[in-house]
Amino acid sequence: MKRILVPVDFSKQAKVAAKVAARIAKLTNSDIYLLHMLELPSGVIDSGNFGSSTSNAPTSLLFVKRAHEKFVRFKKQHFFSGINLIEIVQFNRAFEGILEESQKQEIDLIVMGSKGVSGIEEILIGSNTEKVVRRSDVPVLVVKEAPDDFKIDDIVFASNFKIENRKTFQKIIDFAAYFDANLHLLKVNTIHNFETTKKSSEMIRAFVNEFDIGNHTLNIYNDITVEKGILNFANDIDADLICLNTHGRRGLAHLFNGSIGEDIANKALKPVITFKLI
Repeated sequence: MKRILVPVDFSKQAKVAAKVAARIAKLTNSDIYLLHMLELPSGVIDSGNFGSSTSNAPTSLLFVKRAHEKFVRFKKQHFFSGINLIEIVQFNRAFEGILEESQKQEIDLIVMGSKGVSGIEEILIGSNTEKVVRRSDVPVLVVKEAPDDFKIDDIVFASNFKIENRKTFQKIIDFAAYFDANLHLLKVNTIHNFETTKKSSEMIRAFVNEFDIGNHTLNIYNDITVEKGILNFANDIDADLICLNTHGRRGLAHLFNGSIGEDIANKALKPVITFKLI
């Protein structure tokens, strides 16, 4: 991991994301790309003519200047100390600009903040964050808060462990290895989709066969819904991070080929990182 992208709108959530990204950057010796997208009303600027001598050039340059002035203050955060920062200001719709810049800069990880408080699905659905998660080929880390002692020692990887979903598993193993973290493999059984412990164990073992995982545990957890099982298990072991696969169709709604559950109030939601199944 060498390049981390943090979309910045100078909000509280952006600061939270930047703080977590800074912690990861120091652990991995990565650069941080701070991206601010300018979404101006139609008619204020024609992005195709940006830089030309058209009448909207002074207006566009003013917005760019103000953005860079905000970056001067933003980059003075103490947690950025010792990190190489690259600031980028672009005219584009937020989620499209994030995706385009992540490809252009060959980004390894996108870190985004969120206001979500009511479960894994709620934190992502209906926002620019959800759109990035759904369409990004790059792993996306979504965070709600950034404790001073943010660390990644224990990662929960929740899956249905179907063989066709192994496409990103090596990337998940590699991510855990960056932090020498324990990887806790989790399969949640519910009353509506119940399996015996024996069958679930066999599925997990078949899934991980031929992979060199390192420090890991195999876990089967029973709960009312898959989502609640993931959150409760993560809380039970005091995990630092929840890791999930997405299919890129409707975000996390298709995480397990169906809904992952009703909205569940959980104010202590863990950070969530998603890896798209390509």
